[in-house]
Amino acid sequence: MSETLSAGPTEHSERVHALDALRGFALVGVFISNSLSSFNGRMFLPREQALALAAPPLEAAVNSLFGLLIDQKFVTLFTILFGLGFALQMTRAEAKGTSIVPMYRRRLTVLFGIGLVHMFGVWVGDILATYAVVGFMLLPFRKLSDKAVLIWAAVLLFAFPITFTVGQRVLPAVLHGAAEAERAQKATRDEEAAHRAELLAGLSSDSVVTTQLANVRFGWAGMNNPNRPLLLSIVLGRFLLGLWAGRRGLIQDVERHRKLLRRLAAWGLGVGSVIGLIVMVLNLVYRGVASPPGWLAWLRTPRDVGYLFMGTGYAAGFALLFQKERWRKVLGVFEPAGRMALTCYLMQSVMGLCVYDGWGLGLIAHTPPSRTVLYCAVLFAGQLAFCHWWLARFRFGPVEWLWRSLTYGRAQSMRRVSTSAAGAAGVAH
Repeated sequence: MSETLSAGPTEHSERVHALDALRGFALVGVFISNSLSSFNGRMFLPREQALALAAPPLEAAVNSLFGLLIDQKFVTLFTILFGLGFALQMTRAEAKGTSIVPMYRRRLTVLFGIGLVHMFGVWVGDILATYAVVGFMLLPFRKLSDKAVLIWAAVLLFAFPITFTVGQRVLPAVLHGAAEAERAQKATRDEEAAHRAELLAGLSSDSVVTTQLANVRFGWAGMNNPNRPLLLSIVLGRFLLGLWAGRRGLIQDVERHRKLLRRLAAWGLGVGSVIGLIVMVLNLVYRGVASPPGWLAWLRTPRDVGYLFMGTGYAAGFALLFQKERWRKVLGVFEPAGRMALTCYLMQSVMGLCVYDGWGLGLIAHTPPSRTVLYCAVLFAGQLAFCHWWLARFRFGPVEWLWRSLTYGRAQSMRRVSTSAAGAAGVAH
């Protein structure tokens, strides 16, 4: 029997509960981010209309707090946790004397397939296919030292983005002249605006077929996104940070790393907040300006650094709080969602379409930030209740069951076995 088939899914007794709870917590921010930027249609609106939705004082305050505390921070956290999960899988495989590579490749292949179905069949904003592709890139780093992993993470998260941004901004002007470069950039912006307008029209339709065809066209056009190398670099860098954290056991053994986690929480939240406040102030200053200065584009890398610091600070702070009995009872409510993260992520896309698309409640392009956040809170509370109910009866979430079954080449046992039943089976044997 192959190593892939001889492996098995992680049992409940082997799970790191703090990690599951943290993953569930990250899903809250991911849902709010996706809803405020994508599901409610704001990112597809012309700039003036998008600004009008957040014009009233309450909406401006909610929008600013979203930018400071949530936007991209939880996505960053979720990405880091993927790399940490890889480190756990690798450690467990080594403890069993097997290679992680065959199982991991098959696992990523299945995830890539799920991501493509999600992207073209449900929602164009899929991240799963990207995670799968970058996951394959993660394999060569598994045997590197911790120091080498951190160096590569720094290169991918800082050096490459800066080089890429400089090249993207400077090289066209050097090669073709400033005027020609500006015309090319304007043509690209106009083309992107046309694609966004076409998608928004499709999403506003009361026909599911029209909506999904618009989704497919937008997704196919996005395949040529010139920023894709930058995205892949940042995702891989975050994976490597998660790999390093998983090797060190930062989440698995908090007590041993309490001092380091405190520093990570303080520096992460501190630096992330400072950068976030600077970006927030600049956004407010240039909010009503029809043509913001071009130098604002150079803030992309510092802004990404802020996301990284804040996401790291959230992870470290959460891990520390989870060790306190009182806080563990509160934060542990997210654990079932973390164990069903893939199911929850896909459910959020379906719920977002049902609430905002024209064939659903038709709220797209009409929902201000405060109402969007309220909808997210209500829907996620329903998700949590569903996850608690489901895992009281089954071992995996439904999509997790499919993922595991395809990965291990056999249908996994879905029903939970009670302690008494398991004991009776043991006596019978």
